[in-house]
Amino acid sequence: MMPMLYRLVMTALLAVFLSMAAPAAYAQLNEIPSPATPSSKEEVELYQHLKGKISGDVTIPDRKLATLVQPEGREWREFRNYWSRIISGVMIVGMLVGLAAFYMFRGKIRIQAGRVGRTVTRFMPVERFAHWLTASSFIVLGLTGLSLAFGRPLLIPVIGAEAFSTMAHYGKIAHNFLSFPFVLGILMMFVLWLRDNIPEKADLIWIKQGGGFLNNGFHPEAGRFNAGQKMIFWTVVLGGLAMALSGYMLMFPFYLTGVGGMQISHIIHSLGTAVMVSVIFGHIYIGTIGMEGAFDAMGDGEVDLNWAREHHAGWLKTEGISTDTRDGPSKVPTAASRGSGHGQEAAAD
Repeated sequence: MMPMLYRLVMTALLAVFLSMAAPAAYAQLNEIPSPATPSSKEEVELYQHLKGKISGDVTIPDRKLATLVQPEGREWREFRNYWSRIISGVMIVGMLVGLAAFYMFRGKIRIQAGRVGRTVTRFMPVERFAHWLTASSFIVLGLTGLSLAFGRPLLIPVIGAEAFSTMAHYGKIAHNFLSFPFVLGILMMFVLWLRDNIPEKADLIWIKQGGGFLNNGFHPEAGRFNAGQKMIFWTVVLGGLAMALSGYMLMFPFYLTGVGGMQISHIIHSLGTAVMVSVIFGHIYIGTIGMEGAFDAMGDGEVDLNWAREHHAGWLKTEGISTDTRDGPSKVPTAASRGSGHGQEAAAD
């Protein structure tokens, strides 16, 4: 009898306690902070004493684990989740819109004198290999990187979280491993084309005249690479190496820097990617639908003579080839004679 009475009394006391505590707990959950309630790290005494960082003391070798709270991490997270996407999106979409508007205004840049029917060798196989190695790697790097950056807000609502998770997993693997052929391609292009991409006085004239893009039939004289191509070259070389360095610091964390350095590397990597993707969009436009005959240079290495005369007359002069579009095929060395080092003129067909 006594044990039963004891359990009934204890149950009644517990019920009374819970009925008294529940309203207070509910009110605390729905409490509206007063003006005196600390709402930021500057108002919390602990943050004020430690200048915004909470650190402890550890005896293990990894000293960075002593930092429990890093306020800069909040700023980095805000940049990653908001500002990085806004800046990158504006740059990339803005470039696409600008190219579309330019194409509607200017159309395809044609060879004014028409194709002469004879080609001149512009790029050797090793040069085209370096270009396409870099280009193909960059396409995969760009797509996988953009999917990781914009996947949550753009792809998950479309394909679902599970499919995006699988795509992101394999995309990250491809992103990491294809960085190595990308760097190899950049180094090859640097060695092969550095001599032809040194800025010179003629580049200023080319820039002042807008490269001839707005003047039908007139193109400033340029060497093997014009000022626009030189800008793309240095953007790819310097930007690509910056992407590689910052990317490898993210791939192998904390080997060369701490948490702060990792956050800076991420910012450089994300903004640099936006710049490079935007520039490469312009490069792809000119090399495909924007200019007649341009793709041939990296397609089979041979370009129409009149295309070279109109866009790279200075380069033809160094090759000993006539730059006058009135000269017919009889004044043009064949690819075979040029490849064998002979400068004699070929007979007309």
